[in-house]
Amino acid sequence: VQPPEKPLQAEEWNKLREDFQSPERFEEVMLNSMIRCNSPIDVAKSLLTHLAKRNGDIAYNVLVKYLALCVQQGQVSEIRDVYDVMKGRFKVLESGAYNLLIKGLSSSDQWRMALTLLEEVEKTTIPSRTCYESCIKAASRHQEMKLAFELYHEMLAKDVVPTLDVLQSLFDFSRGMKGAELQKELFGILLYLRENQIYPHKTFMRSIKLWFESIPGGNWRGHLTNIKDSGQCPVCNHQLEDSNLTEEEYSNLSERIIRDVIHGTDTFRKTSPQEFEAFQTFVENRLPFDIVIDGLNVSHIKPRKMQCENLFDAVNCLAKENARLLVLGRKHMLTNSSNWKREIMQEMQNKADFFFAENISEDDAFLLYATLRSGKHCKFVTRDFLRDHKACLSDSLTRHLFRKWQRGHQIAFYPSVKGRSINFLPAFRYDCVVQTTGDTWHIPYKDVFEEKYSYQVPRKWLCIQQK
Repeated sequence: VQPPEKPLQAEEWNKLREDFQSPERFEEVMLNSMIRCNSPIDVAKSLLTHLAKRNGDIAYNVLVKYLALCVQQGQVSEIRDVYDVMKGRFKVLESGAYNLLIKGLSSSDQWRMALTLLEEVEKTTIPSRTCYESCIKAASRHQEMKLAFELYHEMLAKDVVPTLDVLQSLFDFSRGMKGAELQKELFGILLYLRENQIYPHKTFMRSIKLWFESIPGGNWRGHLTNIKDSGQCPVCNHQLEDSNLTEEEYSNLSERIIRDVIHGTDTFRKTSPQEFEAFQTFVENRLPFDIVIDGLNVSHIKPRKMQCENLFDAVNCLAKENARLLVLGRKHMLTNSSNWKREIMQEMQNKADFFFAENISEDDAFLLYATLRSGKHCKFVTRDFLRDHKACLSDSLTRHLFRKWQRGHQIAFYPSVKGRSINFLPAFRYDCVVQTTGDTWHIPYKDVFEEKYSYQVPRKWLCIQQK
């Protein structure tokens, strides 16, 4: 439906409605296309006026769509009017309407009303991320940083995960502002990035750099750099944290993982206890391995190549230094097929140990078990994130150790540019995570924003030092 360009009279609206294939949905469809075309507000208003005259009232979902158009155009007085109408007619509003009202009001001079609405939402449910972030940005924009951080902490306390966008805005709006308390809060965000292994993207990294350099009397200077393989920063010569766990940390971690993750309830949903026992015996008789490979995962790296060839390339590449390899496979790989050629499979089995699990097994538990049982030196290869195992680890210290171990032991890989071979990125000797010594900060960053957690650690760093 093409919305009209100017307001219509009742009979004109009726005519359009009659000509429409499903008249009962006419208003909804018409408002959707008004939102899409960003129609003038008075055109939409004339439709609502007509509806109110015809039916005596306006349906909730139609009001919400009209509200969406008002928010899109920043029509503050209309937003307030719609809110009054809705509040008068409906005892409860659902989250969609609140999201719109808070978003619309928070970016206007009526932003404090958005805070009142946020409190209203909190009485019945946990507000959405959008609601919190709209209010945090509104408070920051008006230099009320204390309020902005109160809302931020409330959000974290309710397990609502902030976007990098709102974290960046807190740095942007604090630029040039004085105050030890504020500084502590922003350092807190950097530690939140560390704790959750989050890598800021380039624009967020620039905001952090500019904020540091704007601290009155702080004398901070930021430089972009690449860390040497030894873990030394070329800018300030500082040695980054080691990615190795101490013997004690390692044995605690492997005990915990083997107990919680592997003997926990969820592993066996996709694998039978008998199969896992057979695997344990297999591993114990052949320990230790140097590298454990998630075979199925690696076999998909180049979609245009036969799966067994992809795996063959990876095994060849990793077996170079006489490393002892364990490949976790699936039984279907042993059936000669277009993707799994018998002779290639046999040749690979001369270079590496293979364990073939049932076709529905869950690989991660096998991968973790074999790697951890092999000892501190053993690395693993997969493009998975091992995300769910983090969830099984109940306390934050073990989670922190698990992530640190993962960062130092996961070998990342990707097809080379020409697509002929596979490139492996060795695990780092230094720990790729936000870190500070008090008068220096080192922040790893990515060129582009990635929504999902990534196992590929960044190669680029921001070094900030206090002169």
